[in-house]
Amino acid sequence: MELIVFILYLVFMIGIGVYFFLRTKNGGEKMYFLGGRKMGPWVTALSAGASDMSAWVLMGLPTAVFSLGLGQIWIPIGLLLGYSLSWLLEAPRLRKFSLAANDSITIPQYLTNRFLSKSKSLQVICAAVFLFAYTIYAASSIKACGTLFHTVIGIDANTAMYLAAAIIVAYTFFGGFSAVCWTDFFQGLLMLGALLLAPIFALGALNLTESASAIPADFFNPFSDWKSIVSGLGWGLGYFGMPHIIVRFLSLRSQKEMKKSAFIGIGWTLLILGFATAVGVVGRMMFGASDAIAENSTVFIQMVRQLFPAILSGILLSAVLAASMSTADSQLLSAASALASDVYQPILRKHRASDREMQWVGRLVVLAIAIAALSLAAFPGSGSIMSLVENAWGIFGAAFGPAILLSLFWKRFTFSGAIAGIVTGAAVDLLWLLFCSGTGIYEIIPGFLAGTIAAVLVTLLSKKPSEEIEALFDRAVAYED
Repeated sequence: MELIVFILYLVFMIGIGVYFFLRTKNGGEKMYFLGGRKMGPWVTALSAGASDMSAWVLMGLPTAVFSLGLGQIWIPIGLLLGYSLSWLLEAPRLRKFSLAANDSITIPQYLTNRFLSKSKSLQVICAAVFLFAYTIYAASSIKACGTLFHTVIGIDANTAMYLAAAIIVAYTFFGGFSAVCWTDFFQGLLMLGALLLAPIFALGALNLTESASAIPADFFNPFSDWKSIVSGLGWGLGYFGMPHIIVRFLSLRSQKEMKKSAFIGIGWTLLILGFATAVGVVGRMMFGASDAIAENSTVFIQMVRQLFPAILSGILLSAVLAASMSTADSQLLSAASALASDVYQPILRKHRASDREMQWVGRLVVLAIAIAALSLAAFPGSGSIMSLVENAWGIFGAAFGPAILLSLFWKRFTFSGAIAGIVTGAAVDLLWLLFCSGTGIYEIIPGFLAGTIAAVLVTLLSKKPSEEIEALFDRAVAYED
């Protein structure tokens, strides 16, 4: 029964992709990569949230809390703070600035057009970071699908990963941004429903006094380690530079709908993170310490299968598929847009490519990155779902967060400062991960700080922006539609 539910769910996802392929096949590059800037507030908000909350929110985060206790609660707190600030401070300006900067449809395009630069160096650097980090990020989502099918149905995990990757590629390949946003919308609702139901029903089935007394006292102490507090809060920095999330801000059809979309998005994220943490706590009360659950990140899966009949557990476990797919599709599309629109079109084709050609180049890039991510996910030493997300999240936040924020709020900021911030942030993040991870401090924190310092110093040492660039900044700040 669970397998039947999974199949029906996957067919529905492919159907959305086919629908938008038939509807937008002649829509051009802007339609394929940004949905023609016609997304409403509900779709924009839930798509941004669902593309953010990959399978780690159903598997990685609950299992981290299950294994290590409420010291891990600083991760969802940091994420909620960062997400809220990105909607309230970054989103309104980024949409206006992208329109003022020659109607930019990708983050690398925006960062180049913001400085009226003819150089394509920044776009190439961005595309390289995208390719590297999104391969890691998408691998975590594909790996989660393999774990789900192996745990629930018993089929080989690698076979399940191939199947999941094929489904994700299918609707992203054909439907583009519109298909990704609408699948994310439905998947966001499913994820929320699953996380609401599981811990509530589990609490009803437990003897709370006996279950809580069996857990070590330090499990409930969120202040046991200052490094966990700092690193957990540091996760929030990632939102300011996460391309597949903040590109949703660009797609909103009207500036007037920004506040409504922000309210929906922040509210959804608050509920998702709160109940994901509850799954970890209640799961520990329900199952006790379990090395098997901790190793395979299956506390949510085991809880659902024990509490609900097959048809309902199949629906709820489809939320894991939803979380995996809603993030992987967005990552594939963002990477494809960067390589197609920011490298292939301006450098290899010198702006001679037709809209139809650009759509097909984007689709082929989606396929290539999916194959690379699948290969990484299937590699035995690739790491856990949580560690893969953590590494990719750190690279994006450290590389792009400082540059994007400074470009939106500092009129004096320069093109060379943006390049310095992106390169330094990414490099320090990777070096910290490789050589200083034993400190217990999440690499995004030194990476973000280093990127900010480099961007500011290089800007101050650079020539002041031209009057035309300063006029663009003023025009963007005052933009209304």
